[in-house]
Amino acid sequence: MRYLSGGESHGPCLTGIVEGLPAGLALHTAEINRHLQRRQSGFGRGARMAIEKDRVEILSGLRFNRTLGSPLTLQVKNRDWENWQEIMAPEGQRPPEATPLTRPRPGHADLAGGLKYNHDDLRAVLERSSARETAMRVAVGSVARLLLEKYEICFYSHVLSIGSISVDTKFAENVSVYAEQIEKSPVRCAEPRAEEAMMKEIEAARRDGDTLGGVFELVITGVPPGLGSYVHWDRRLDGRLAGALISIQGIKGVEIGSGFFGATLRGSVLHDPIIGESERGIIRPSNRAGGLEGGTTNGQSLILRAAMKPIPTLASPLPSVDWSTGLNVSGAVERSDVCAVPSAAVVAEAVLAWELAVAFREKFGGDFIEEVDAAYSYYREHVCRCLRQKKD
Repeated sequence: MRYLSGGESHGPCLTGIVEGLPAGLALHTAEINRHLQRRQSGFGRGARMAIEKDRVEILSGLRFNRTLGSPLTLQVKNRDWENWQEIMAPEGQRPPEATPLTRPRPGHADLAGGLKYNHDDLRAVLERSSARETAMRVAVGSVARLLLEKYEICFYSHVLSIGSISVDTKFAENVSVYAEQIEKSPVRCAEPRAEEAMMKEIEAARRDGDTLGGVFELVITGVPPGLGSYVHWDRRLDGRLAGALISIQGIKGVEIGSGFFGATLRGSVLHDPIIGESERGIIRPSNRAGGLEGGTTNGQSLILRAAMKPIPTLASPLPSVDWSTGLNVSGAVERSDVCAVPSAAVVAEAVLAWELAVAFREKFGGDFIEEVDAAYSYYREHVCRCLRQKKD
């Protein structure tokens, strides 16, 4: 299973082509649109979110709400395109008002991208490197999520910290219990005290022309054991999931399970015992591994965290150098968010759903959904039988 996406931040649309879905999967655009709306929400988002009302269109691969097995083509139109048609025109000559962007913003792809692709106008870098691209990643990931949810695999995300404000541990450890409350929170936070403090911190940064980062956590339940593999480095699912998370714009750190804290513990304290019980068979009383051992899911919930840096587009920009003259200047100012940690958590759900779905398809195969059902049912029975037998 694979996909490609295309489109610029202020171009006509974003497009994605998904290949490898089984035929017969039930798919409704309303569910994809729900996740697109979740991505656009959150306290600290910028003016762009008031312009765009993302809706997906299915252009191929679907008939009467069932996948055909052929490539699924998705499109999300950019409503702001009408204001950028001349500046971002695919054909013709550059109009006078399309002033080249020559002041790279520290922390963005502007300078590195300009060097790599030999662009004299750094808008050519900005337009594709922009986090606007994640709208299509959410759309594609939502399709993958529909496949996984059919097999009772559920996704949760919540914000652990924004700036210097952190959530109390008792809220952080019960994300599924507080799921409804988290969805209603403007900062995807389960704790009312921390929610209020986070919003005040974001407002203070906005007044100062500054930005904030933070940390969010993802919990995925119902994952069967055996996804991924230990036999080759590139099949290890922990590496694939971590790579997916850190590919999101602004993510600078990823941990699984106990993560960095686990490095401070002795092995006898960190690792999760394997215990046989007469009634339940083999059980795991803890999950400090975060659901992954040897690059393979072990049947427990997946737990991952990601650290997002403060957004580098600042209303009070940092020093830079003019790309065309070499003179010292301030970095360019673009319309941007003050804090996007809550929406990044939603994007993270989507990218993890995609990687898990790829691993799921590798394990269970099938060209049509009934084939997948049969393979999955057989494997679940096999796992349950093994876990029950081994207790003796």
